Amino acid sequence: MPVAKIRGVDIHYEVLGDRGPWMMVSPGGRRDMGGVRYLAEEFAAAGFRVLIHDRRNCGVSDVSFDDSASEYEIWADDLHELLKQLGALPAIVGGGSSGCRMALLFALRHPEAARALLMWRVTGGAFAANRLAENYYGQYIAAAERGGMKAVTELDHFREMSEANPANRERLLATDVNHFIRVMSRWREYFLKGASLPVIGCTAEDLGSIRIPACVIPGNDFSHPRAVARTARSLIPGAELFDILGPDLAVDVAPPRQWHDVKGEHRRVVVDFLARHGIAAG
Repeated sequence: MPVAKIRGVDIHYEVLGDRGPWMMVSPGGRRDMGGVRYLAEEFAAAGFRVLIHDRRNCGVSDVSFDDSASEYEIWADDLHELLKQLGALPAIVGGGSSGCRMALLFALRHPEAARALLMWRVTGGAFAANRLAENYYGQYIAAAERGGMKAVTELDHFREMSEANPANRERLLATDVNHFIRVMSRWREYFLKGASLPVIGCTAEDLGSIRIPACVIPGNDFSHPRAVARTARSLIPGAELFDILGPDLAVDVAPPRQWHDVKGEHRRVVVDFLARHGIAAG
């Protein structure tokens, strides 16, 4: 698997397809690139060169803790540098849930580098902000306060990262616990501020400033309510909404399997959308 040195951090990535416009797609949560490979394969077969990657603190890429910006802004800037190194700018950028937040922030922070925006499982609302802030940050702060960095390495996510890349365990154990708690607390603060925003991570003004084609596909659970996607579509000038899932589910997070089940429709919607906006597959 190729590795790029991105702002001092080793980022593992893969490019699927060898022709057509460049596209990046990202999974939700802190999942590794395997979580979106099924969709990248669909887009590559349709005639796009598709980048997938393990963001910092995900998969086999390096762990790194920097509170100079929100975690999603850091991911967006990493992505910009990675695409630049690959000669892939400007690119179509997209993702689901946390990958959607990264793509949105990429388009806002690097507008000249984004050709189109693909958004699915758009996250918003107080329930999602509070639940996910605990999942992404709170549990690790509590572990560090309770048992130092060793306790952090024993929680599922960082344990799996350490097993996939043993150097990450050494990096975690060498991290100053007070620095780790400070960064996680700062990232949690950024995230919780999103509870009252139309989309976590973006104000109405932010969304209104986007001037590239935006394809919005709603989720159907408590963390990714349809209403949040509809709001995003209404605030992004010219955005289009495509509802491809079944009925709303009374669950915190719908099973990822449902997105595999609609991958053909997901591909068709996106490819047709891009073609209508002058971005034809290769």
